[in-house]
Amino acid sequence: MQLDIITPDRKVFSGEATSVTFPGTEGQFQVLNDHAPLVSTLARGPVTINGGAGQQVITVDGGVVEVLRNRVLVLAEAVL
Repeated sequence: MQLDIITPDRKVFSGEATSVTFPGTEGQFQVLNDHAPLVSTLARGPVTINGGAGQQVITVDGGVVEVLRNRVLVLAEAVL
C-alpha cells in the first residue's frame, strides 16, 4: 500500500509499506493491505512502518490518518 506522511511544512515519508502501526487517540492500531476505509485521530507517539526496506519509526505529535483503497495518508501536526 502507498503511505504518505505530511506535516504542514513538508512531506516526511512517501513510499510503499506492508503494514503500519499508529498511535490512535483510543489506542494503538495497525493497517495492512486491503484494509477497510478508515479515518482516525492520532495521539503523540510512534508510527511504525514495515516494508521492503525493513522497519522505520517516525514519531508524530498528533494528527489524522485516512485509509482508502490501499492509500494511507497521515496529516501529522508535527514530527518529533
